Amino acid sequence: MRYQPQLATLVKAAPDGDEWLHEIKYDGYRMGCLVEGGRVKLVSRNGKDWTDAFLPIVAAARELGVDRALLDGEAAILTADGRTSFQALQNWFSSGGDRLVYFAFDLLALEGEAQLAARPLEDRKEVLRDLLAAGASGGCLRFSDHVVGSGARFLRAACGRGLEGIVSKRRGDPHRPGRTTGWLKSKCVHRQELIIGGFTEPEGARAGLGALLVGYHEGGALRFAGKVGTGFTQAGALGLRKQLDAIESDECPFTPRPAGLGKRVHWVRPRLVAEIEFGEWTGDGKVRHASFQRLRRDKRAREVVRDRPRKVRLE
Repeated sequence: MRYQPQLATLVKAAPDGDEWLHEIKYDGYRMGCLVEGGRVKLVSRNGKDWTDAFLPIVAAARELGVDRALLDGEAAILTADGRTSFQALQNWFSSGGDRLVYFAFDLLALEGEAQLAARPLEDRKEVLRDLLAAGASGGCLRFSDHVVGSGARFLRAACGRGLEGIVSKRRGDPHRPGRTTGWLKSKCVHRQELIIGGFTEPEGARAGLGALLVGYHEGGALRFAGKVGTGFTQAGALGLRKQLDAIESDECPFTPRPAGLGKRVHWVRPRLVAEIEFGEWTGDGKVRHASFQRLRRDKRAREVVRDRPRKVRLE
């Protein structure tokens, strides 16, 4: 079995209509959970093996009592208020805890059923619900429930709870690997993965770094998307500076070269991907009021482009 996830297309508004089901957008790591011959393997969306990083999920998957299965879902930490937090997930790696959850939202293979991925999404989710209900996972594996229709109302409720957004999926569609318009994501806040191409020196009492210089791929070049100077703890800034020093370069990776940055600029090889929260895009393609959220180890720098909301024809 090979994990080939279906990806959602960003839209400005969630679709309405009973042909759509809607799920909460989790703040964690997208993972395929492969079970073969009693062995369990966790794989990221870009094929990286994360099995050893999430051993409680592996143990829970073994208890499902199946010889062959492929689940699709999100590894996350469930906080006390019922939300998921990527920062809490990062903390879990160092301190552990009992709130690690794998939210399963699709089932692409099960035992000898060769055509499961070709069945309608809602049918696959029913099989998945039954599978998880029968397993003795102790709560680590959880079914990602959904609502049918009323996408706009569901998005408002998600935003009201302080969630990142929702994912809307056509109920009758088969699994289609890659980015499609059968899965749509609607966000409560603006977030974008951007590539770190440089940084500035800190000023005053600040330690580590002043601001990140970030960009995205467009037209065969890395385009400058602005500066990100907030969102760091002191320890986080120092740790990030250490990683950036290791990939420092004499050459500016951006085309065209950004102007007006001053002399206290360091360029780096464009390898690290940061998730940025921001207010809006400016007319010249820069992020405004940007704040650093996290490094994305599960995203390749060469894949990062500007995520533009699309107008999707809903038939």
